[in-house]
Amino acid sequence: MNSNVRLVEEGALGGHRPRTCWVRSSLTSSTRREFLSTSLALAGAALGGGSAGAREPEGTAERLSAFPWRRVGDQLRSWFDDLRRHFVFEYYPWYGAEPFRHWTQWGRTPPIDLAANSMPWLGAYDSRSRSVVEQHARWIAECGVGVINVSWWGQGSFSDRAVPMIMDVMNDHDIHVTFHLEPYAADRVERFPEDVLYLLREYGEKRRWDSFFFNERADGSKGPVFKVFRTTLPEQIENCRGVLQPVPGYVPDGDWRRQVERLRQMVGGVFEHLTLLSDTWDAGRVDQAGLDGISVYDPAENPTRWLDHAMVASRLGQVFSFAVNPGLDEIERREVDPRECYRPRPFLPLTDDLAWSRWEERERARALAEQRTEDTLRRNLLLQTHPWLGNVEQGFFLVFITSFNEWHEGHQYEPMRDYAEMTAAERALGYHNPADGAYRLRQLADLLARL
Repeated sequence: MNSNVRLVEEGALGGHRPRTCWVRSSLTSSTRREFLSTSLALAGAALGGGSAGAREPEGTAERLSAFPWRRVGDQLRSWFDDLRRHFVFEYYPWYGAEPFRHWTQWGRTPPIDLAANSMPWLGAYDSRSRSVVEQHARWIAECGVGVINVSWWGQGSFSDRAVPMIMDVMNDHDIHVTFHLEPYAADRVERFPEDVLYLLREYGEKRRWDSFFFNERADGSKGPVFKVFRTTLPEQIENCRGVLQPVPGYVPDGDWRRQVERLRQMVGGVFEHLTLLSDTWDAGRVDQAGLDGISVYDPAENPTRWLDHAMVASRLGQVFSFAVNPGLDEIERREVDPRECYRPRPFLPLTDDLAWSRWEERERARALAEQRTEDTLRRNLLLQTHPWLGNVEQGFFLVFITSFNEWHEGHQYEPMRDYAEMTAAERALGYHNPADGAYRLRQLADLLARL
């Protein structure tokens, strides 16, 4: 293994305390507003500054405007060797050309008509193209992010076959790679331990761990992190007609726990820690499933609820992470079976209906996305570094960014084409491209540079 990764012999795992230890206080008597206000004041005072400018104003996202960026960054750098390795882009290698793949979702017909509400800067690209991945790696490295979390759909899948080249390119740009395991098969829970071992062996051990991501804790220990999607589904839901129906992919929490325990037995003491995250806010069920924490992916989960989720996770001894995101701008189905209960998801952050053909409306959407990015980053930093919550006690800090290139849901930071550069045929399709297609990535880079 890489000599920079300090692993231990089997049976030698130990619970080192973080370099900076805090005593957790009771949160039950604090209202959300009091907690956030106190948090902001503590963030300034505990990191070496006073409380000037730290009072929380009235309002929602803008109430965190006095956030002490540099002080938080200095504190994080005192805990961790390379802060870039604690910011992770969700990355999707599922796009294809010749034939087109994924760009065709819900009846789209590439190369002009794409399954996206904005035309990418690179057009309908192929995730297997080295030149495309090279450009992705340059953009990611230049914005200050040091890890990608690859959407993985099972051994031998389209995404799996793309991984070796992606890792080669990312390694050239000093970007590390980890994986989130998607719901690719009905029996994926039974396959889970073998799948994780496959990823560790194929893309870690066989490559001598050249770009495999190991998360550093504040005590200096390191270990792999995997995220698992759709782990805490309800067994049934009531549809729009009031009829209970089974949820595809539901697995009892106990089944997850058995497979997680089997994985931990198989891995043994090879790593100082193995962190398994679920893409849900439901910390209670995650605890029952034997996983280590929550990592909320969906931009539709309101950031004002993150404090509640972090408190529950902390009480259960779990770590937590939330998604930095620009909101949601998801494509709509063009053909819907009238028997279905389909409803398009609204644009987020919620606003009045946007007239996308008008320049000022596209720029209003840009402003809303910029506000959402800044707000979700600040909230992540505030919650993950607060001494009253569990991440500090466990020495854990990891921020996922939703997403680099999930174009269907419209929360990509990968650059869009500038509106002025679009063809007449592209404009006729009503794409939402703003004047500056790279604004999201540029803003993210500017915010991370404040730390």
